[in-house]
Amino acid sequence: MTRSLPEARVQRIPLNTFAISFGLAGLAAVWSIASTALSWHPALAEVVWAIAAGAWVWLIVAHTVRGVRSRATLLSQLKHPAQGPIASIMPAAGMLLGAHLHAFWPAGGTVLVALSIVAAALFAGWLLSFWISSPLAPESVHGAYLLPTAGSSLIAASASFKVGLIDLSMGAFAVGMFFSVVIIAVLLARLTFLTPLPGALAPTMAIMLAPPAVGGTAWFTMQGLMADAVSMSLLGVLILMILIQLFLIGVYRKLTFTLGFWSFTFPVAATAAYCIEWFSLVQFSGWQAATVVAVIACTALVVAVAVRSVMLITRRPAGGRAAEASLRNADNSVEP
Repeated sequence: MTRSLPEARVQRIPLNTFAISFGLAGLAAVWSIASTALSWHPALAEVVWAIAAGAWVWLIVAHTVRGVRSRATLLSQLKHPAQGPIASIMPAAGMLLGAHLHAFWPAGGTVLVALSIVAAALFAGWLLSFWISSPLAPESVHGAYLLPTAGSSLIAASASFKVGLIDLSMGAFAVGMFFSVVIIAVLLARLTFLTPLPGALAPTMAIMLAPPAVGGTAWFTMQGLMADAVSMSLLGVLILMILIQLFLIGVYRKLTFTLGFWSFTFPVAATAAYCIEWFSLVQFSGWQAATVVAVIACTALVVAVAVRSVMLITRRPAGGRAAEASLRNADNSVEP
């Protein structure tokens, strides 16, 4: 796309685009959980997992190829106050994919999960130390700040348990819960008292759904489906987060569509997955129908965002560069 441009003009792909593979992996998890709950044939879920894995590999390759041709460094992206935290999506998606792969290829799945957890932990440690030594402007904080701290840790808790790393899972869960409280408090303060997020970053507000939903699924994975104090507490927090998002729909409807809308997909998928697990646990009258509705709604959202993304990129020449530019401009608008 940019071969004819001088090297100086080749820019790295915004890290926000990794949300594509993350959202697809979340949708695949929804289909797997629903298939287990309703005794569906797993073939369709496996198709979604394959698409998610393909997108994950493709994005890694695309970012690497573009990065080699750009004078900008990966380190400059990781230090960027808006883009840096989003890089944690790559190992987080790797954990989800590795945990699923473990059912078919135990050794390969375990290795992928272990490597992804190590990468996520090293990145989180480095990023936190960078934030401490180079204080951030409050305006730069957005929903994706939950990803390298709370999100990756809670996904690691579930993934590590599935591949047999039992002791690691509880430690990861504790880290995730700790940072869920800390970062959500910081995020709510930023959203409440400072200027609104730029349009392309506004969808990251939906990421507040993820900690209680992913944490709840991780707890069910480690302890089994049971209505104990932890699972019911996480459900209560999730319900509040859902209410917040429902009242934000008016804000979201005013946004111009960008690739940043992929930020909606994983939090919604994580919420749907946790709700389906509760449906199958409580088994109220009509719970099967509620499960089907949750799967259809989640799938419709991801498909709609995917279709709009393709239209955004292909509707005019240089559409891909324009789509990247909208994300880049939003990122730069919060940089001090």
